[in-house]
Amino acid sequence: MVDVGDKLQTKRIAVASGIISMLPATLKLIQQGNAKKGDVLGVARIAAIQASKKTADLIPLCHPIALTKVAVTFEVNEATTSINCTATCETTGQTGVEMEALTAVSVGLLTIYDMCKAADRGMTISDIKLLEKHGGKSGDWVSDNN
Repeated sequence: MVDVGDKLQTKRIAVASGIISMLPATLKLIQQGNAKKGDVLGVARIAAIQASKKTADLIPLCHPIALTKVAVTFEVNEATTSINCTATCETTGQTGVEMEALTAVSVGLLTIYDMCKAADRGMTISDIKLLEKHGGKSGDWVSDNN
């Protein structure tokens, strides 16, 4: 792991997003709450939050971070029969929370896939990316690709 011992503790924020695309019937199952495994987006939100807290266990060289906030939202896009997941992670510490936000999005989308795979094995997960980060020595960064 990189030595962050000499870095200042600052407020750090990262926002990431990703998309899962599916058949119209699958999206309808999710919206109506009729998926066999239950409340898809509710379970996916909890899974994403749990994953953000376990990032250091999953990514070998990530520092364990005491998160102060994790927010996960899902936006349904009926025109493209997809769901966008956005995760915002915050901490006050010596290293950033980009990996925690990216992990939250990844696991949130994977949870949707898991809960709906019986109805639609052809779902695709795409466009997982960091949208912005704030804090730390390098300051603010915002993607040109939002």
